[in-house]
Amino acid sequence: MTTGTPPPTAPKRSCARNLVPLGIAAWLVLEIWLLTLVAGAAGGLTVLALLVGGGIVGAVVTKRAGRRAFRNLTETLQQAQAGNSPAPGTGSTGSTGSTGNGFLMLGGLLLMLPGLISDAAGLLLLLQPVRSALGRYTERSLEHRMRVAAPGSLGDAFQQARIHRPDGKVVQGEVIRQDATQPSRGYEDGGPRPPLTP
Repeated sequence: MTTGTPPPTAPKRSCARNLVPLGIAAWLVLEIWLLTLVAGAAGGLTVLALLVGGGIVGAVVTKRAGRRAFRNLTETLQQAQAGNSPAPGTGSTGSTGSTGNGFLMLGGLLLMLPGLISDAAGLLLLLQPVRSALGRYTERSLEHRMRVAAPGSLGDAFQQARIHRPDGKVVQGEVIRQDATQPSRGYEDGGPRPPLTP
């Protein structure tokens, strides 16, 4: 007996899910090849010294960036408790903000990974102009994705849930829309609703 509904089809894999494993495999092969080239030219102790040095520098950078992020978070919380707005340079987009710390931590993690390509990328992320340029690019990309988010997507829900006050603070809230065709539930007299309490 047939029902007329088509059989369910398997969801199509995205291009990123196909390319990411291939990219990781190519990166690992390239790292091993470069390490063997350097070991053949300069010796195995040189490669070992490079890997150990990169791990130590990466650990120090990651620890410092973590401390800076914790200090920024503590200062922001203290300013919020005192009723002051945070300084404009310490936000997520500032040069000392969480974006800069995030890229600094990523640079430290790349330095800790064994390999010459990851070490080169980690050293690039230690440079302030590179972190600033990546931070601006990331911010523009996220803002663009939020603006063009399809209705019903996560980006659309995040955009709708943010309400800006005139002083620049963001207030979380919900919008209750009552259709004209549906009768109101619980407030038949048409009076104002009580305020939302946390």
